[in-house]
Amino acid sequence: MTGEERNMNNVIEKEMNLCFDEKTLGFTFQKGAGTIWKWQKDYKPYMECGNGAVYFCDAQEITHEPFFSGVGEGILSTYSGFKKEGKTVPYKFQTLVWTESATGEVYCEWIPLVEEGLEVKKVFWPGPMEFEEKREDWYTLLTNRQGMLIPNTWEVELKTPCFDGFFGTAGAYMPWFAQVKEREGYLAVCVTPWNAGYQAGHPAGGPYTSVGVRFEPSLGKMDYRRVMKYTFLSDCDYNDICKTYRSYVEEQGRIRTLEEKAIQNPHINDLIGSAFLHKGIKTFVQPDSEFYDPENPEKNNHLVTFFQREEEIREFHKRGVKKLYLHLDGWAEPGYDNCHPDYDPACEAAGGWEGMRSLADTIHECGYLFGIHDQYRDYYMSAASFDENFACRLADGTIPSHRRWAGGPQSYLCGTQAPYYVKRNFQELFRHGIKLDCAYLDVFTCNEGDECSNPMHRMTRKECYEYRCRCFDYLLKNGILSSSEEVNDWAVPSQIFCHYAPYDFMMEEPGTPKQGIPVPLYNLVYHDCVIQPWMMEKVSEEEDYMLYALLNGGAPYLVRDAAYPNIDGAFDGNIKMSLKEQIKRAEVVSNFHEKVGKREMLRHEFVNGNLNMQKVTFAGGVSVLVDFEKQTYSF
Repeated sequence: MTGEERNMNNVIEKEMNLCFDEKTLGFTFQKGAGTIWKWQKDYKPYMECGNGAVYFCDAQEITHEPFFSGVGEGILSTYSGFKKEGKTVPYKFQTLVWTESATGEVYCEWIPLVEEGLEVKKVFWPGPMEFEEKREDWYTLLTNRQGMLIPNTWEVELKTPCFDGFFGTAGAYMPWFAQVKEREGYLAVCVTPWNAGYQAGHPAGGPYTSVGVRFEPSLGKMDYRRVMKYTFLSDCDYNDICKTYRSYVEEQGRIRTLEEKAIQNPHINDLIGSAFLHKGIKTFVQPDSEFYDPENPEKNNHLVTFFQREEEIREFHKRGVKKLYLHLDGWAEPGYDNCHPDYDPACEAAGGWEGMRSLADTIHECGYLFGIHDQYRDYYMSAASFDENFACRLADGTIPSHRRWAGGPQSYLCGTQAPYYVKRNFQELFRHGIKLDCAYLDVFTCNEGDECSNPMHRMTRKECYEYRCRCFDYLLKNGILSSSEEVNDWAVPSQIFCHYAPYDFMMEEPGTPKQGIPVPLYNLVYHDCVIQPWMMEKVSEEEDYMLYALLNGGAPYLVRDAAYPNIDGAFDGNIKMSLKEQIKRAEVVSNFHEKVGKREMLRHEFVNGNLNMQKVTFAGGVSVLVDFEKQTYSF
């Protein structure tokens, strides 16, 4: 390498040219003769602190020096001498931007050195890329739920995603985002995703889309090195980007396919191709719950016996449903979303343990699978074992609480305790002879990880995800297929299936304008790793969710009785269908899922650029073509 190439502000490694502007603190990247990517002109690196924004350039002492190691080189910057209320404080950090010589990938690292003096809430660095040309072939990929593609010409304004785009939640099933312009793109992966998220902006009609990352504290401190990894690709599209990310997680040892999981529990083969039946037993809304309706008290409580559910199962079997999985809500006292984690005994008014055992036996006699809803995050104050000492305590000592769900006032159970309660409760189910094939641990893969500052059971968000996986692993060890509300990157090795993994628009009232083009980003990475049932409603004459179920090679919902009205994608006003028609539609999706459930999704495409004509190809050459305009499909 020449002396010019070793200039501190210009690093060339593995065809990657990395340029640094000391005045703006911005970077420019170019791989070979490819597209130049640079941070936005008006972007200034900053931290959101307790007393307002603190910009990197506010540091009185800033140094930049070349960085060399045996695996790459780059630029190391040190920032110190920040002022707070007119006084200089010790706060100090570094940034390291370097190129890996083996791959040409770029790493951007934010490194805390001294945390005293500033109360950092968020760090907005590295910067978002310039992306301001009104062209259809300039688009942004966000892993908000199943995935979305936003062309710079898209007419609908982008809203703040659920959980504010926090990685590890429904707002970001996978910790990455990407942009492509004229088939030149980059993939930005958060290597340390546990306390990070993305923020994105797209005004109605464009002409730009902005997306960047933020890092947040862990238990009140930045505490550890935060890392983003950028891979620059040529002649690529969103399929190539997803496969690049899959290669990354394979390299981390985090791909665990259903084929591999089925070796441990062959019941996975029974679940593939099954129709999903979502039903409940007892609903009881506490008077101090936000869902309580004092003007219509008859709507608050509802009961269906185990025997009635048993008769329904026999009817489905009589009607020729070959493979079925029953997900049962509200099976214990005092009803759905009440008194967790002390959910016991089986609902007595519905038939008690004997009735529940009889239902399970009938399900198995019909050759079907049985699973229950359970919950180990919502910590209800009405639970007999509730002890505030085991609730999640924030870094400032406060304990979050609310009363939204049916059970009324609650806090959050510290994740360190969840595996103990899972073991306690399932041992009780086993003792009563309840044979379970599956179990659904609510919200784990949808909501963010919790943190707890209680020194008796201190827990970081990263550790919380590990404890949640321990709960799944306990089920698997006992022959029970593990499930949770949605899907997530961190849960893949331990999760078998989910409640759903929808596109974001499916969670909005039908007819709401789509904020981007739905694309199966999650499935292009993980389709062969986690079973996903899909909504099957025909919500209007123009929109039939069954087509998305087929396109994603998923399992069908035969009947999906929502626990709460008009939330979680369950809205009134869908086109009514007879049970015969529902069974017929579900059979089509089940049969296709039987073929592709354990196959990798290789490619999704818009045929001839037509957004209404979409094709997906799975491993082995199996494909499905869907025409959303004509509402037809073909295999």
